[in-house]
Amino acid sequence: MSQSSPQPTLESIAARTAPAIFVLLWSTGFIGTKYVLAGAEPLTYLAVRMALVALLMGVIAVIWRAKWPDRAGILHSAIAGFLVHGFYLGGTAVAIFHSVPAGLSALIPGLQPILTSTLANRWLGERVSPLQWTGLLMGLAGTLIVLHGRSLSGEAGWGWLGTCVALVSITLGTLYQKRYCSQIDWRAGNFIQFIAAGLLFALGAWLFETRVIVWNREFVLGLAWLVIALSIGSIGLLYWLIRHSAATRVASLFYLVPGVTAIDRTLAH
Repeated sequence: MSQSSPQPTLESIAARTAPAIFVLLWSTGFIGTKYVLAGAEPLTYLAVRMALVALLMGVIAVIWRAKWPDRAGILHSAIAGFLVHGFYLGGTAVAIFHSVPAGLSALIPGLQPILTSTLANRWLGERVSPLQWTGLLMGLAGTLIVLHGRSLSGEAGWGWLGTCVALVSITLGTLYQKRYCSQIDWRAGNFIQFIAAGLLFALGAWLFETRVIVWNREFVLGLAWLVIALSIGSIGLLYWLIRHSAATRVASLFYLVPGVTAIDRTLAH
């Protein structure tokens, strides 16, 4: 009598589907950001976004009775928030605000696998195989071909600087989250991260922007999507993947984001 194969568990199903869902959600963030920036300057919009998502995450943490971290955990969560949400989202929003196309704004942060692999190899002790290095270098070559001949000065220069800041911050933030925040309750940890990033954006908006917001339908719908689908949904998936996978493997998903972003943009038009 043949033995039936074991039924897939909920965790095994999640492990197979989470990467694809993450890439799809994450890629829409670049398109959504372009829409909301028609109604507000980048740091102003991000301050509002972080305030709303912190409120939602605080409610989630209270309802599910999240375990709050100690002082060291709070500090680690705040630093991760500055990196993953603060400088990454800030750099991306500034790039799009300065007319860098959404697809190209996703391209430079899409180099994260190269930087993550190099740092993870030394910081986390993760081994990167020769085959993985080959794939990573091929991705780098493709990115350089796309960027060849594009203007990197003037107004566009600020945009490209923003994308480079986004690349470094999401890389360091992913590694920092993996090393120092993996054992922190994700609900309490995310709440602290959103508060920290929100304070950073609020200070930046107060110092450098007019803080004028046009509350039209486009801005409100775009903001709602970015708060719920991106800050709650995709960030939750990202941290789940970081907790269950090697940092290099998670980072490799960012190679898929620029292509999916380009498809999303085509469908949006």
